Amino acid sequence: MSADDQKRRAGEAAAAHVEPGMVVGLGTGSTAAWFVKALAARNLTGLRCVPTSEATADLARELGLTLSTLEDTPRLDLTVDGADEVGPGLALIKGGGAALLREKLVWEASNRCLVIADAAKVVKTLGRFALPIEVVAFGHKTTANRIADVLADHDIAMPARLRQAERGVVRTDGGNVIYDAACGVIHDPARLASDLKLITGVVEHGLFLDLADLALIGRDDGVETLTP
Repeated sequence: MSADDQKRRAGEAAAAHVEPGMVVGLGTGSTAAWFVKALAARNLTGLRCVPTSEATADLARELGLTLSTLEDTPRLDLTVDGADEVGPGLALIKGGGAALLREKLVWEASNRCLVIADAAKVVKTLGRFALPIEVVAFGHKTTANRIADVLADHDIAMPARLRQAERGVVRTDGGNVIYDAACGVIHDPARLASDLKLITGVVEHGLFLDLADLALIGRDDGVETLTP
């Protein structure tokens, strides 16, 4: 079974957790897209959805889901989203889809958060996937220097790299840029998370700690449920 098949399994299993009338946060990325498709197929009444990116909003709108915003629905029943890494205690690295700020805002406004992923995303220690750090575009190179100092204090020698694509520098929906830090191993995720947030110019980082209530992991033989 391919990774995409595992993602589909996890997304479909997550859709079963949604009930009519709920306000649901919709994550961003390839795994979250399978959830959005499965949710739309259920055709639940009274459902309102808060997307975490313009890409997710476009998909949800195309599938006929009713969209809302954090301004109109400041409290959500459930958010379902993917992850780039799922570590011990459901500590996560997210942000590969460059939507980490909006994702975290929606996660923190939710009563419950459910993470979905394929089996390869489960790790014993966070850090194999480069940690995304969202930075204000103005003066971002000087912010990157301050990020490098913090990373060095955490025994992470490689400087964070500005994310680029064929079209040039990657911009988030909010107009910010992303730096990716190849950590290798993150020995103290909580301390690193705190230190990064203290840097002027850093808007958010991809460490999602103490936020996920449940994980559904797609595997070849079914869906595994993980709890913190």
